[in-house]
Amino acid sequence: MPEALTIARQMDLDLVEVAAEANPPVCRIMDFNRFKYEAAQRAKESRRKATSTGIKEMKYRPKIGIGDFDTKTRQVARFLGEGHKVKITIMFRGREMSHPELGKKILDQVAEAVAGIAKVEAAPKLDGRNMIMVLAPDRRGQVRKPSPNGAQPGRSHGRSAEGSPGSPSAEPRPAEAPDATPDAGDSLEPAVAAVTAASGDAGQQSSDSNPAGN
Repeated sequence: MPEALTIARQMDLDLVEVAAEANPPVCRIMDFNRFKYEAAQRAKESRRKATSTGIKEMKYRPKIGIGDFDTKTRQVARFLGEGHKVKITIMFRGREMSHPELGKKILDQVAEAVAGIAKVEAAPKLDGRNMIMVLAPDRRGQVRKPSPNGAQPGRSHGRSAEGSPGSPSAEPRPAEAPDATPDAGDSLEPAVAAVTAASGDAGQQSSDSNPAGN
């Protein structure tokens, strides 16, 4: 121990006893003030990252409107996203107590709306004039995110493959056949030419067979 103390003084450091019950005792040469500062910083950082979770409460009415329902449900989703548990309370008034199924329907709708990020920790039950349900964050719940370009699997966007050149799935279109119906003027020209040729041949034969005409 005296030798270790001498070495620590020569290095201008502290001799800290780590395990006093060991034989011989275990000591460490260090800057003790720096060690305490770093330990305090680590504790402060861990406290800063730690989130204090509690139980939030959101109240609904059996005859709540659609707009109010959406607003309150978004707030419930925000609480769950922050790691809090949420107590959903349905408040009955007057004759609404005779229709608890209305409150149960609202609770089921809330649970369905946040099904991707929460789970039902306490099932709906009547508590006096109220019906309550407790939701807890579901760490394993994963919300399916759409693709960035919004494309669906198996579909292509942009130009259609039917008309794109060089595409393997493009099918060649058959060339349009010319109109098979002939024009009236075009159909008469060969007939007129044939009649003219026939009459010319007949005249030549008659002149050859009648030599007296010379």
